[in-house]
Amino acid sequence: MTNNDILKKLRVALKLRDSDIVDILKLVDFRISKSELGAFFRREDHPKYMECGDQVLRNFLNGLIIHLRGPMPSKNKKTSI
Repeated sequence: MTNNDILKKLRVALKLRDSDIVDILKLVDFRISKSELGAFFRREDHPKYMECGDQVLRNFLNGLIIHLRGPMPSKNKKTSI
């Protein structure tokens, strides 16, 4: 299974639009355009097809964690009892 397949399956399972994926990637300061993103969802024999690299998928998964759970709390906070 390729990174493109994983990205496609997550997109369908989570009912995400291209704009949602772009916003999720922005959460981890990774910028990508909708047209670049669309190239990942094309068929492999299409001339504009592009392979989804490990960096893109890794950043998407990290952004998805933030999107679903929220940002990680700061460890510098002291709690008083």
